[in-house]
Amino acid sequence: MHDLEPYFNWRDYYVASEDVYSPFYGREYSEFEFLDQVYNYVIHPQWDTMGSPTLFLKILFMDYDEGYAVIELIGEWNDAIHNDIMTLKRDIIEHLIGNGINKFILIGENVLNFHYSDDCYYEEWFDEVEDGYIALVNFHDHVIREFKEIHLDQYFVLGGELEDINWRTYTPSNFCERINSYVMKRLS
Repeated sequence: MHDLEPYFNWRDYYVASEDVYSPFYGREYSEFEFLDQVYNYVIHPQWDTMGSPTLFLKILFMDYDEGYAVIELIGEWNDAIHNDIMTLKRDIIEHLIGNGINKFILIGENVLNFHYSDDCYYEEWFDEVEDGYIALVNFHDHVIREFKEIHLDQYFVLGGELEDINWRTYTPSNFCERINSYVMKRLS
């Protein structure tokens, strides 16, 4: 897992540690100190911690004018033990919403497992984005199945075309536009 870096080819468009509105503004990264881990595996030091011992993220892109945030996740999303959704919502999402973000695109191809607790933070997040949305892109089938079994899918746009997008071939703006177009069709 230490070889799995957050996607870096969009750094010409956005760098969270250089954005004064980012919750990670001013953060300095090491290429050599591997401090964080998921299970017993260290992860690449470019991932950002949000306070969870098992779920890490990287804000790959934000467009404040259009209200987009693209966030890549890695690890185990564990609400049952670590209440990851509360930590994500309180420490990251609320900060972004406060700066005008209302369209969240979560990339989950590196989310290994999901463990459920309750839906109050999902509902709160959903209510706060008002004219926006929370789209899940490239999550594993078993994770999507877990979301659906406990009816968390009512808070997300997921499935269909969002399950297998080669998002790395897009510029950030084109990717956000593609997701937005798809979401608007689904919501109509």
